[in-house]
Amino acid sequence: MSIATTTLRTAVFPRSTVLTNTAFVITGVVFLSLLAQIAIPVPGSPVPVTGQTLGVLLLATSYGATLGTTTFFTYLLVGALGAPVFANGGSGIERIVGATGGYLVGMLLTSALLGYLGGRTWDQKFRTALPAMLLGNALTFGLGLLWLHQYTGKDWAWTISAGFTPFIIGEILKIAIAGTSLPLIWQFVQRKIS
Repeated sequence: MSIATTTLRTAVFPRSTVLTNTAFVITGVVFLSLLAQIAIPVPGSPVPVTGQTLGVLLLATSYGATLGTTTFFTYLLVGALGAPVFANGGSGIERIVGATGGYLVGMLLTSALLGYLGGRTWDQKFRTALPAMLLGNALTFGLGLLWLHQYTGKDWAWTISAGFTPFIIGEILKIAIAGTSLPLIWQFVQRKIS
């Protein structure tokens, strides 16, 4: 397996077993759960600013499409079943079907997209990693805004001001963190493996 066609996880841990994949899923769910607890309420909006999107950007590209999507799906499942993994220790199916559900479903789809792009080396260079992260965020927020608009029945001006505008600066920072750290990590890994 060449580095140019692998995910960061498989480059560092080339042997894959059910046990190692299970450990990665559990670790990823814990990581996402911790980042979800970094939650800042947005006045007038049901959507808080959280660290979840950063977690998705990092995990999906590092894990690849299958493991990244499985990890985020497992996160949603344990949250729906009652584990306090969502923002502010929230849980339950109502979080997934409620006002913020579109963002969560969007992050699931983003996990698949970024995992796919990561498997095709988009996370290895700055010129492709940053656009990949931007695409991922566009998918998350696109679905999140459509869902929020439909769920609340409010107009688009309110939907944008409650579900997108307060998040712009934070998301730019998250994209910058993920889009620059992954190529740097890849440079380190490639030197160690070579």
